Amino acid sequence: MALCMKGILTSVSVIGRQIRTLNSTSSLKTKIWYSTAAKPAPQTSESPGPGPVAKKSYKFVIVGGGTGGLAAASFLSRKFGQGHVAVVEPAEHHFYQAMWTMVGGGIKTKEQSMRTMASVMPKKVDWKKDRAITFDPENNLITTESGTNLEYEYLVVAMGLQLNFHALKGLTEALAEDPMVCCNYSYDTVDKTYKALQNFKCGNAIFTFPNTPVKCAGAPQKVMYLTEDYFRKNGKRDQAEVMYITPQAVIFGPPKYAASLRKICEERDIKVHYKHTLVEIRHEKREADFQIEDGEILTFPYEMIHVPPPMGPPDVLKASPLVDETGFLTVNKTTCQHIKYPNIFGLGDCTDIPTSKTAAAVAAQTGTLKKTISSVMHGHKPQATICERLEYFCTPRNEPSVEIDQPEELS
Repeated sequence: MALCMKGILTSVSVIGRQIRTLNSTSSLKTKIWYSTAAKPAPQTSESPGPGPVAKKSYKFVIVGGGTGGLAAASFLSRKFGQGHVAVVEPAEHHFYQAMWTMVGGGIKTKEQSMRTMASVMPKKVDWKKDRAITFDPENNLITTESGTNLEYEYLVVAMGLQLNFHALKGLTEALAEDPMVCCNYSYDTVDKTYKALQNFKCGNAIFTFPNTPVKCAGAPQKVMYLTEDYFRKNGKRDQAEVMYITPQAVIFGPPKYAASLRKICEERDIKVHYKHTLVEIRHEKREADFQIEDGEILTFPYEMIHVPPPMGPPDVLKASPLVDETGFLTVNKTTCQHIKYPNIFGLGDCTDIPTSKTAAAVAAQTGTLKKTISSVMHGHKPQATICERLEYFCTPRNEPSVEIDQPEELS
């Protein structure tokens, strides 16, 4: 909880401090990247061409190559060695997404947030550069897009959240065609934000929050505080009406921190609108429509608008037998073990664990996952190790040079 407060509140005056830090620190290449990856390239399995269905068996199959998947791959491959752990991940690159707030604020470049997937994949892992398309937990199988069947003894699902730009009317077109519509949640759009700050002339600067689960619930506010600070330092503040418009009834979940954030908004003359859900953007008119509780639609003109897209579990996961009615992987909240299939585990944003969906939350869950897997493999009942209090919120730092204490090895 304290980390989240630090992550959001320091964004209010972070530009000057980050610039000084940037000038005084060494290159990102000399820092510890936010993963436990080794430098040597992993064994890579390219998608096979047409032909008979291939089948391969592993002790562990991990679906997802984000923060959670790589963390699990690291400790499992160290324990079990080459040929026993496979990671299914189609992406060529891995991103440190927490840095995108700084990219939007003009402090970093988006290229600094990117590494090749090969460079961060643990060296003893078999990397299946492919996409999982079906889960068959009754037969301990997953099938990939190339037609390969992967058999497992244990499965770790760490697929993250899916960005659903198409689910908000007009958003895809607005991001493509309007330079003043921006979003820090995608590598493809994050560099639009700082350009919008620079090109801002006069009018409403609107910052929205999605009516769905969201990666890092503090990020939509961080970009707002950075923008407001930029306007002040560049003589634009008197021409800007800065607004935070959210479908939530509060500015932030924990009351202690919400009070501090409300005070900051009051001091900086940021207008906050609660219980307003963004339903459409009409970029040709520079207008955004919000629906309020009684169903009425209110239209706000904008000079610039930052829009986190609707988000949710990946479509492939939603279609599997592993999820609840919301589409999230159903696991025991204190052990990360699936509630129906004891040899399946979940980690991170794709699960229904009621914590914030952040890399910092994954870091906390990783230690629990290690203990749970060890218990299951020894025939013991997993012990609850995640705090059962549900008000846990956590935000990672904006730098990837965070060193995380490694939990003890699997026994």
